[in-house]
Amino acid sequence: MKFPRRQFLQLAAGAAALPAFSHIARAQAWPARPIRLIIGYTPGGSADLTARLMGQWLSERLGQPFVIENRPGGGTNIATEAVVRAPPDGTTFLLAAPANAVNATLYDKLNFNFLRDVEPVAGIIRFPNVVVVNPQVPVKSIPELIAYAKANPGKLNMASSGNGSTIHMSGELFKMLTGIDMVHVPYRGGAPALTDMISGQVQVMFDNIPTCAEHVKSGKLRGLAVTSTTRSEVLPDLPTVADFLPGYEASAWYGIVAPKNTPPEVIDTLNKAVNAVLADPAAKTRFGELGALLLPGSAADFGKLLADETEKWGKVVKFSGAKVD
Repeated sequence: MKFPRRQFLQLAAGAAALPAFSHIARAQAWPARPIRLIIGYTPGGSADLTARLMGQWLSERLGQPFVIENRPGGGTNIATEAVVRAPPDGTTFLLAAPANAVNATLYDKLNFNFLRDVEPVAGIIRFPNVVVVNPQVPVKSIPELIAYAKANPGKLNMASSGNGSTIHMSGELFKMLTGIDMVHVPYRGGAPALTDMISGQVQVMFDNIPTCAEHVKSGKLRGLAVTSTTRSEVLPDLPTVADFLPGYEASAWYGIVAPKNTPPEVIDTLNKAVNAVLADPAAKTRFGELGALLLPGSAADFGKLLADETEKWGKVVKFSGAKVD
């Protein structure tokens, strides 16, 4: 059967447009299925809490359940690789964290390149750490800590939740900028490190505010300063490290990334939904209770944060000589 030339051209043009229209239809229909938000941590921590809060709020806004999937192990690399290898169909996302920035340098060989193999979607929150010491340590301020450490090189043990953790890197950045010598003692998690801090087995820690604020308030630990550039509403009496050490800043942060080549319409829709959540008074209040600062902005804004953090912590990893456990 032959078609007139004009009809043939019309049919050809229509066929050529079909993939584009199908693509648009899929994007407009998103999300049509439940969505997985994978995290590289065990249940119960700040990452898990952040993911579950956001998952609940995003489910209400987008009309599909967000299933939080915990895949701990490999310093978050197992979870990250699962997302990198997932189909870019808008059904799988990763809760990105500082470990992703640190691991780019900490690990000699990874099966992926984080910055290259994901699409930034949206930032969520960042929160500072707090410099704490056991009350038996004779210091009450950052200048006193620096002076004591310089007078007693190698005497102070600095606890962390593991090599390459934000707690570890916060301490190493402090050491790098001050030239002091503290012995790093890595633990398998923040909880056992805090236990030994309170008992005096280790003396210094740059712990996450959500997990140690109550110990500071009760006097079990002495807080010296927070690691952000502004004071924390959770511990408002503490100054910042930068007040005494200009240029110092260290904080944990969380955001969402997608597999490379996820449709831009999906990323834009999810970015807008995340920003709408962050503008909601209830979310502001809940995150404020955790001592967190909000990270609203575009996908490009979050992409810049990822690149900046990867460069920054790469330098600290190299300085520290940190190795994978």
